[in-house]
Amino acid sequence: MGNDKQKDLLQGTLDLLILKAVSLGPLHGYGVLLRIQQISGEELVIQQGSLYPALYRLEHQGAITSEWGESENNRRAKFYSLTAAGRDRLEAETDKWNRMAGIIGAILRTTEEGI
Repeated sequence: MGNDKQKDLLQGTLDLLILKAVSLGPLHGYGVLLRIQQISGEELVIQQGSLYPALYRLEHQGAITSEWGESENNRRAKFYSLTAAGRDRLEAETDKWNRMAGIIGAILRTTEEGI
């Protein structure tokens, strides 16, 4: 699939994907990137240049928290965890996303006969 594997993310979805990834357990930055890639079936590849500003923004907003620890290859790394506010935001954003996906899906399934 080559470069076609790199999908364009809809505006605003990166934060939602990060919150979901971190909700599955604490992760260091690169681990978040790998988790998103893994759970997307290798269809989404997040660039580090997009990931780290988003992690900083989410931490600044109080949706995630971080603490220093040691990665699996014995390197010092910042590990991110979901806060209670982040859990609430994840739930709200997931509901919003699902509603919008349903609306868009209904529009795309509409035929001329269905109008």
